[in-house]
Amino acid sequence: QVQLVESGGGLVQPGGSLRLSCAASGSIFSINAMAWYRQAPGNERELVAAITSDDSTNYAESVKGRFTISRDNAKNTVYLQMNSLKPEDTAVYYCNAKGVFTTTHVGMDYWGKGTLVTVSS
Repeated sequence: QVQLVESGGGLVQPGGSLRLSCAASGSIFSINAMAWYRQAPGNERELVAAITSDDSTNYAESVKGRFTISRDNAKNTVYLQMNSLKPEDTAVYYCNAKGVFTTTHVGMDYWGKGTLVTVSS
C-alpha cells in the first residue's frame, strides 16, 4: 500500500557532495517522522538523521555539520544533503517512514530498498 523509493546514490570522491531523495506514495494521511539509516558491510544498520512532522531534527554525531535532512510534507518526500563526504560514509542508505497513517493501516513503519553511496578516490 505504501512504497518508499530512494534516489541519488552513486560514486563520489572524498570531499564531494550528494543529495538523496525519498518519496513515499500511497493513500497517506500523515507521516509522523522520516529518517535515513545506513549500513556498511560488516556493520549494523545505524540511524544517520531523522526529522519529525514539526521539523525537529536529529543527527548521528559522525555526520553533524556535514549532512542536512529536510522534508516536504506536501510531497511526502525526505531529502538528505551530504557534504564533505568521507570514505567511511560508504554504505547502503535506507529511507524510513515512521508512524504512517493510511486508509487501512495506523501507525505503521515502512522502509525503502536502499541506495548505494560509495565515497572513494
